[in-house]
Amino acid sequence: MTDPLAAEARRLRVEEQLSVAEIRARLGIGRDRASALLRGVPPPEWTRRPRARDDDRAEALRLRAAGRSVNQIAEQLGVAKSTAYQWVRHLPLDPDAAVAERRRAHSKVMTDARWGAYREARDAAQAAEQARAAGAVGVLSERDLLVLGAAIYWCEGAKSKPWRRAVTVQFVNSDPGLLALFLRFLEVCGIGRSVPTYRVSIHESADAEDAVRWWAERLRLPVDRFRRTVLKRHKPTTVRRNTGDTYHGCLVITVPRGRALYWRIEGMISELFRIADEVQAERGDP
Repeated sequence: MTDPLAAEARRLRVEEQLSVAEIRARLGIGRDRASALLRGVPPPEWTRRPRARDDDRAEALRLRAAGRSVNQIAEQLGVAKSTAYQWVRHLPLDPDAAVAERRRAHSKVMTDARWGAYREARDAAQAAEQARAAGAVGVLSERDLLVLGAAIYWCEGAKSKPWRRAVTVQFVNSDPGLLALFLRFLEVCGIGRSVPTYRVSIHESADAEDAVRWWAERLRLPVDRFRRTVLKRHKPTTVRRNTGDTYHGCLVITVPRGRALYWRIEGMISELFRIADEVQAERGDP
């Protein structure tokens, strides 16, 4: 007479592809008893694989118990759908879980549709506002460029301090648009692009030579005016997002013998501050 326990153990092994540990847990038997019942039955292929695959299978079972579909499990674990199915086929979704899953999927579709319309409206409003603002700029006069250049230099350039008197004109930035504006400011001041020296400051994990070429082409700068690149030491523990093909480091623009230019910038900034204070006083602002 066939032993029902042996038949069930063999069924679990062959049909459901369970491991010995899982069969023992399912039938409530010990290791020796399970080994005796399964003698001659080859183990499932997945049990021969590395331990990492066992961890994936355990995670698949956990996700299935949480109501995830085979497709979701396969996507989350990065395995084939057929593999995910083999792992969890003995755990069918109960009707309530299946209904809940369909509701979640429907809710996601509705949410994406609703936010998709919002994003389109937001992007259209942004484009319209940017177009109106761009139209208000008009043509920049030399005076406009002088005031604008002095202002952005005072924000981003090297400045003299009471404890460290210096009159070096040095501007550092990673934004090519801002750097282009500063170069136009220099040209209005009578300083062409062949006068300053340029230096790239970039992380050592990036392509320094490519960065130099990129800046020279982007801003139409003479390559022979570039000095040795400054390499920033890479720290593996630091999570950096300024990587990839769009990362070109910072460009340092230094104007030689720039003392008189620095004094001009100081004078323009001082006058801008005076005007701001005067307007504030006229309005009676605190």
